[in-house]
Amino acid sequence: MPDADRPQELPAKLLTDPEMINACRARDFARVFRLVKTRAGIYPSMIARRCELTPSRVGEVIAGQRRLSHMDVIERIADGLRIPGHMLGLARRTWETPQALVVTEREAPQESESESGQRTPASLPGPDVDSILALATRTSLSAATLEAFRSSIEDYWRRDDQHGGEALRPAIVGQLRYVVGLLKESRPPSIKNGLYQIAAELARLVGWTYFDARQYNQARAYFTEALQLATEVDDRQFIANVLACMSLQATYQDKPADSLALVAAAQDQARSSLGSTTPRVLSMLSMREAFAHATLGNRDSTHRAIGEAHHQFGQIQTSDLDPSWVTYFNEPKLIVDTGIAHGRLGEAETAEPLIADALRREDRTNQRGRAFHAFWLARTQLDQGKLDQACRTATQALEPASAVASERVSGHLREFYDQLAPHRQEPVALAFEARLRAFLPPVIGSIRP
Repeated sequence: MPDADRPQELPAKLLTDPEMINACRARDFARVFRLVKTRAGIYPSMIARRCELTPSRVGEVIAGQRRLSHMDVIERIADGLRIPGHMLGLARRTWETPQALVVTEREAPQESESESGQRTPASLPGPDVDSILALATRTSLSAATLEAFRSSIEDYWRRDDQHGGEALRPAIVGQLRYVVGLLKESRPPSIKNGLYQIAAELARLVGWTYFDARQYNQARAYFTEALQLATEVDDRQFIANVLACMSLQATYQDKPADSLALVAAAQDQARSSLGSTTPRVLSMLSMREAFAHATLGNRDSTHRAIGEAHHQFGQIQTSDLDPSWVTYFNEPKLIVDTGIAHGRLGEAETAEPLIADALRREDRTNQRGRAFHAFWLARTQLDQGKLDQACRTATQALEPASAVASERVSGHLREFYDQLAPHRQEPVALAFEARLRAFLPPVIGSIRP
């Protein structure tokens, strides 16, 4: 970046000060921000701008009213204030490497059989031949073809819940590009509209896999593509669905104002859908609104949104024509999300029984959901001082967590582990850490000592 735009470096004297080192090691951002203000002259408003936080959020942190624990936020603080990664328990930041030492990746030269000792599969045609064969064998599409696409999407979502989306993503991207290619040809309106809806759902699914991997820029790009595709057929319910996904991502990025704006836009789209929006969709959107308000600390607004979510859920009829993408939002999901919203507000006593009840009823094949919700339960228990119970709950969550490739789940695990810091030498905490090292060594290896 140009020198004029490069973030101001912190003084070396501050970065080597034992007080700053200890504050960073403990991720005590109240102390870090105060030291940056007094020793480097970077005031809270500038801290907020450089770290992509709201000024009020920075003020709350400095006043000791809020802790920052999301890994995405910690990375933004490291990059915005130019705090070396190792000081905050992060990997080396890209800006720490001088530009002259950055190696540009080049395409690896193709090896012959004699060089590699392995034969390239001769039975697989190259991509150009694939394209030629696709043109030669192309047939007209039917409603049955569209149904086959929809079935494959449902299968992708099921496997994503069980194993995570990392291994699925190349196949989903490939199918997305194939469907987009089909849109370039002249089709009957019913087929064309169906293809747009399928392409939009595939793009959202790719965005979701990137979101779950905490690769937020890529996720936003695919969510935006999904919006554009859904707009082509004026599918306002699905537009609302994508905006709700983007709202949830903004919550994870600690951008609650963006989250609230996005879910408000989602609700506007849903309500303008000529009476076709179902109570289940409106209930899901109200719960996303509750998440945004809870992250902002708006207690009354959170409770009001929770109440609306439950009211809409009570209006559901078996005859409702729910879109397939919202059927996951069943009663256990409503209950667990209600608990999480209360947990985000700090209402742990209210949150704990709700999350525990939903966990008992949750589909056991949904590995990511079970792990994710169990860590939330453990956090609410720890917030109430129930150390033994919290560690037992978190230990039970390790098995499903190890079965699914989800950086989002790993992030919640890291946050719980950080919460254990004051109790790290207690026998039950030591036992949990030992189990964590056995189940998920890569995660524990990425956590600061």
